[in-house]
Amino acid sequence: MGFFDFLFKPQELPQDVKEAIEKGCPIVDVRTPMEYGMGHIEGSINMPLGNLSDFHSQLKELPTPIITCCRSGNRSGQAANQLNAWGIKAVNGGAWTSLNKHL
Repeated sequence: MGFFDFLFKPQELPQDVKEAIEKGCPIVDVRTPMEYGMGHIEGSINMPLGNLSDFHSQLKELPTPIITCCRSGNRSGQAANQLNAWGIKAVNGGAWTSLNKHL
C-alpha cells in the first residue's frame, strides 16, 4: 500500500445504500442526458432531476428502495428527498463515479 492510497480509496457507503445494492435495487441517475451520455453506471436509468415528475408513474413501478446518483451527490440527494416525499422509498447513492466503485 502506497503512502497516498488512503486518498484514492473509495469512501464508505451509508448502510442503507449498501443494503439496497445487495438487494439489487435499481439505480436512477438524475443528471442531464448529456452528462449521462458522457459516462454512467451500466444498467442505471437516466431520469433527470428537472423532469423527475414526468417519470412519477415509472418510478412507482420500480422495486424499492431506489438508489439515486448524480455527479456530486447534491442532485441525487434532492431526488431521493422528492421520491420519499411521494411515498417512494429512495436512498442517496451520491456521486455515480464513487457508487460505481462499490458495484
